[in-house]
Amino acid sequence: MNGFKKEYLKKIDECIASGKYKDDWGSLSQYRVPAEYCDCKFGVFIHWGVFSVPAYANEWYSRSMYVQGTREFEHHVKTFGPQKDFGYKDFIPMFRAEKFNPDEWTDLFKEAGFQYMVPVAEHHDGLQMYATEISHWNSVEMGPHRNVLGELHESARKKGLLAGCSSHRVEHWFFMGPGREFESDITDAEKEGDFYWPAMPIEDMHDSFSKPVPTADYLEDWLVRCCELVDKYKPSVFYFDWWIHHSAVKPYLRKFAAYYYNRAEEFGIPAVINYKHEAFAFGTAVPDVERGKFADVKPYVWQTDTATANNSWCYTTENEYKDPKEIVQNLIDIVSKNGRLLLNIGPKSDGTICDEDVAILKAIGRWMKANGEAIYGSKVWRSCGEGPTKTVEGQFAEGNQTAYTPEDIRFTAGNGCIYAFVLKWPEDGRVTIKALAEAAPGNTPVFSGIIGDVRALGFDEKPDITRDAEGLHISAPGIKSDYPVTFRISVD
Repeated sequence: MNGFKKEYLKKIDECIASGKYKDDWGSLSQYRVPAEYCDCKFGVFIHWGVFSVPAYANEWYSRSMYVQGTREFEHHVKTFGPQKDFGYKDFIPMFRAEKFNPDEWTDLFKEAGFQYMVPVAEHHDGLQMYATEISHWNSVEMGPHRNVLGELHESARKKGLLAGCSSHRVEHWFFMGPGREFESDITDAEKEGDFYWPAMPIEDMHDSFSKPVPTADYLEDWLVRCCELVDKYKPSVFYFDWWIHHSAVKPYLRKFAAYYYNRAEEFGIPAVINYKHEAFAFGTAVPDVERGKFADVKPYVWQTDTATANNSWCYTTENEYKDPKEIVQNLIDIVSKNGRLLLNIGPKSDGTICDEDVAILKAIGRWMKANGEAIYGSKVWRSCGEGPTKTVEGQFAEGNQTAYTPEDIRFTAGNGCIYAFVLKWPEDGRVTIKALAEAAPGNTPVFSGIIGDVRALGFDEKPDITRDAEGLHISAPGIKSDYPVTFRISVD
């Protein structure tokens, strides 16, 4: 493997030397977000791996089962035995994926209204979910004996979905470290290429200068893994989890971005990097807000990622699932502010998608089928919205969001129309859109032009409308909906 890595590093340097993009922020600032991604508003994230076998707590089980005093530690000892006798690696043969059918998955994704797909290629635990030359610890040689990423990409592209991937590998530097603190199977993690290597202790995983600093050897391994994904699978979206913001990773991030963007130009594919925590210089990639969003519209393209479950990104037997209506409301709010929603599901270890996820995706799909024209390819309008409910901004803030009211309205523009989403439809079917008020002395509305036809997407009833200095008044008492109602408002 060392020879392979050495040759790959040489290939990376040659590509950067000869390509348009160099590994410095100035050169990378030439990057422009491709139109294919700008038009995408809704994607599916997939957390599937060995952690789906214990299906307990969350996707951090591989670390927490070695953290003494945690419920995962106690559960593991009680259920599977001491960690010295049954470690995380012993779950791999149990990860059989015997019912995995990528076409069934992508059919469901299309039904749900997704436009792009981002499966986890490698999580913190270190098992690569694809065919690779750099490690024997992968889903082709072990576990399912399937090229999971490759099969999903092939199926997704047949269905017209942009195919991406995510790498959480950088956190593996410290992820298995707690297993060194007592007698466990994490004892021979010194050898490069070992499943548990390097399993380092760490001072503070949230500190971007935390020690011990990842070594050049480890970061070169990380870089080769990422670039191999680019070459083998040609992802249109490459999502990174949070720890890439570590100061030691920065030079390797720049190398990766330059290589990826140069190779994408060679391949003729769109290329998008999702990042968090200011890991990239602004304008060189697409920022992501995990389980949160922005309070106001942004002039740049951004993304939020969240999961159908509130408490885990992977399947567990104790997942607490979101209401699909709330997911739709958040999708609308995000899109109105120039964002995209990457919604995660967690399949079971046998390769099936659980009933709860299926029900959520199908419910969203029914709404998207009727209202998609106001979402897909839409642009931000002069105002992103109005109403009394304020968005709690920032990462991990979604649990603090106040429920929406009938006065909370969001806007997009497209097809020569204004789209107004009433986030909570009132029982009496009457709403007022203040942004569309008539101009009057002392009153300058957001839009003062001529309003033509007004229709509610997905409903036959034609609403009655009146307009004055207070707003555009819409009356549609025959419309009954638990989900947001979208009005297509033509303008002259």
